Amino acid sequence: MEQHVSIISLLIVVTTAFLTPILLHRFKLNFIPVVVAEIIMGLIIGKSGFNIVHEDMWLSTLSTLGFIFLMFLSGLEIDFTAFSGGKKRETLPNGKKEPNSFLVSSIIFAGVFILSLGLSYLFVLAGFIDNAFLMTLIISTISLGVVVPTLKEAHLMKTVIGQIILLVAVIADLATMILLALFVSLNEGGEGDTWLLLILFGAGIILYFIGKRFKNRSFIETLSTGTVQIGTRAVFMLIIVLVGLSETVGAENILGAFLAGVLVSLLAPNQELVHKLDSFGYGFLIPIFFVMVGVELDIWSLLSEKKLLLLIPLLLIGLLFSKLIPVYLLKIWYDMKTVIASGFLLTSTLSLVIAAATIGERIGVISEQMKGTLILVAVITSIFTPIVFKKLFPREAAEGRKVSIAFLGANQITLPVSLELKSGLYNPVLYHQKIEKAEKTFADSVFEIKEIQDYSQEAIENTKVFESEIVVILTGNQDVNADLAIAAKEKGVPRVIARIESPELEQRLREHGVEVFSSFMSTKALLRAMIESPAVINLLTNQETGLYEIVMNNELFDGMSLRRFPFTGDVIFVRIFRGKDSIVPHGDTELQMHDRLIVTGSKEYVDELKRELEFSETGKSYY
Repeated sequence: MEQHVSIISLLIVVTTAFLTPILLHRFKLNFIPVVVAEIIMGLIIGKSGFNIVHEDMWLSTLSTLGFIFLMFLSGLEIDFTAFSGGKKRETLPNGKKEPNSFLVSSIIFAGVFILSLGLSYLFVLAGFIDNAFLMTLIISTISLGVVVPTLKEAHLMKTVIGQIILLVAVIADLATMILLALFVSLNEGGEGDTWLLLILFGAGIILYFIGKRFKNRSFIETLSTGTVQIGTRAVFMLIIVLVGLSETVGAENILGAFLAGVLVSLLAPNQELVHKLDSFGYGFLIPIFFVMVGVELDIWSLLSEKKLLLLIPLLLIGLLFSKLIPVYLLKIWYDMKTVIASGFLLTSTLSLVIAAATIGERIGVISEQMKGTLILVAVITSIFTPIVFKKLFPREAAEGRKVSIAFLGANQITLPVSLELKSGLYNPVLYHQKIEKAEKTFADSVFEIKEIQDYSQEAIENTKVFESEIVVILTGNQDVNADLAIAAKEKGVPRVIARIESPELEQRLREHGVEVFSSFMSTKALLRAMIESPAVINLLTNQETGLYEIVMNNELFDGMSLRRFPFTGDVIFVRIFRGKDSIVPHGDTELQMHDRLIVTGSKEYVDELKRELEFSETGKSYY
């Protein structure tokens, strides 16, 4: 009978996790983070609602694994290239020199932590909580899981202000996780066991160097495909080893999981592996954890205690106060709307608050009702702070946005292509080895060419190549092209195009997500097309009415049928690629986020449509 109950409860939770994103999309509630919606759905089916789910061994195990995997992905989310210095500071649109991102972020977090400590003592004096240090961690933490998607959606990840916001969240995540581990060690294991944490970090360092040594071995690449998937196996082994070691030395298992994520991030995994891990985590284990957070939360017991009811608005005010005051430092460089919007986004808290509250309740520092109150406040901040950020943050003029392209190698192919792209939607920059003075004078008058010492990865890292949205690599050496292409993908460049003539190299690069360009194959395909379909070639090569690809990233048009689409002008939709599906569009076809649209029309209209669909909402209404 117990086995039967277990399967029914698991079925309800998994079904709820499946239906949640569908309901968000159906009712146009995309402003609510999915993880928050999962907690709300858990409230409905759990103790606060219909109470139809009862935790047992199955759900408890899967929920714990979900929590561990969430902490792993939080560590994996940290991009350590953001900490690297030496980046040339440029001038902002208002004429001021852009700030040093890492220095400013560190000062802001220091301010957040000091204010959080002061506010925590006020909460202790008011009798809400007994432990000021735990409350300090709860107030000072920032949710990477809310900050990162919000910045990506607003296309701010590569901007200076976006990097500052991200760095503050990253530093907060790292600092609060380490301090939470120390807190648990001191409150559970005693002062004498704190040094055992050094064993965990020492093991992490050893595993990092082992991973770095074997990462690029040829046999590892061979075993990374098919049914072996050695990379995925290695990641799960790393998680289990560090989680087990973490529990052995008396720390929380989530510290080991977080450390595993940090190590994998430092090893710069390829984007395909990251995508697999994201898919598994956010597709299965993590939704179960968040639904179960809602299931176990008893809102009615919180409402019955007036003291806890009073704590909710006070804690919300404290969270805002602790972020807005330190963020005011940004007023030196940015306008007030940008500063306030940044402060609101940094107020979002979720995963680490749940972690701290769960641990605090387990070791007896806070009550179960207090744990529920803290989680409820975290859920509230995760709903309203991204909305306020989107409303307040000043948008750049869509017309001014250009896609950055870096060409490695100035030759008879890249020079004319960059020249044609320059007048449109793109901002191409050519990088080439040192050239003769006479050639340089001519080139500078026509093209923007930046000289580099050579095509080594070290020389490229000293430029802005890996910060571009598209990198095109056409040097004279295909082995150099291949190495730089893989390095660019590992640095997180969204699109990398490389000239490769070898079929073996081509296959290897495609596995890394690199788009391959071959002179021989291109010439052969073009000649065949000219023989078989001359009209199509004319369409592709015509400057005024060619075929173009547009990625649909604007939520304003999500779910809109082509019949109602207001922005067609001189453009015709030829084909829509959705995942692996190829759709022939008609009037009732609805656009969806991340659709790849193949359109034809005049370049002027296509560029305008690209700005409208690929960047973000412009604030205009078409209804």
